[in-house]
Amino acid sequence: MSKHSLIIGGTRGIGRELVRIFSEQGHAVSVIGKRPPSEEDRQRKNVSFWAVDVTDKPGVNTTLAEILAQNGRLDYLVFLQRFKSDGDKWLGEIQTSLTATKEIIEALAAHFSDSDDRSIVAVSSIADEFIADGQPAGYHVGKAGLWHLVRYFAVMLASKGIRVNCVSPCTFVKQENQAFYSQNEKLRNLFKLVIPLGRMGNAVDSANVIAFLCSLSPPLSRDKRSPLMAGFLCCRRSRWRGK
Repeated sequence: MSKHSLIIGGTRGIGRELVRIFSEQGHAVSVIGKRPPSEEDRQRKNVSFWAVDVTDKPGVNTTLAEILAQNGRLDYLVFLQRFKSDGDKWLGEIQTSLTATKEIIEALAAHFSDSDDRSIVAVSSIADEFIADGQPAGYHVGKAGLWHLVRYFAVMLASKGIRVNCVSPCTFVKQENQAFYSQNEKLRNLFKLVIPLGRMGNAVDSANVIAFLCSLSPPLSRDKRSPLMAGFLCCRRSRWRGK
């Protein structure tokens, strides 16, 4: 029997790559996104899309009921939603990153399959620990809170056999920003200098880590935070001082 994976925020960036990976693995993939998918993504096998704002609780509950009715109980649940709006950035970040994640997990906890392979992964950012210049206070608090929310549900859902983990990417290349980095040689060279791996991470790197956590490979992996920085924090400060 194929796996049923639900991806919240699966029409852009890491989420889009994860949809591709799960589709290629034969999963029944349910995707919730605020933005419509590309025509290429619409053609992917066994992938269904629903458009709903995750802060719209009645709309989300209706959508979740439709997803369960169509594709059955869940095996994997992944959160990649981002707040991108002109509204209140503090309130918007909290509602999108924390409230929506909490409410969706609580709504779906009783609707996972009976298999031994059940997993929840939330995607945060290294701003859950460090300060990212240019991002508002709400972004940092939302990401830090998301990591602690993961720890909470890792304990609360352990008895149900559901693994709960967190992935925290650094700055990475994705389809939406690829043109920017390709045209900015100075910035690319800086990242090559300060990152031991010699390159920036990309959306596929992060999607592969999530796919690994959504598998039987890490059977005891719970309450784990996986920062994806290509060795950035391991290098000497002299690498980037004054650059």
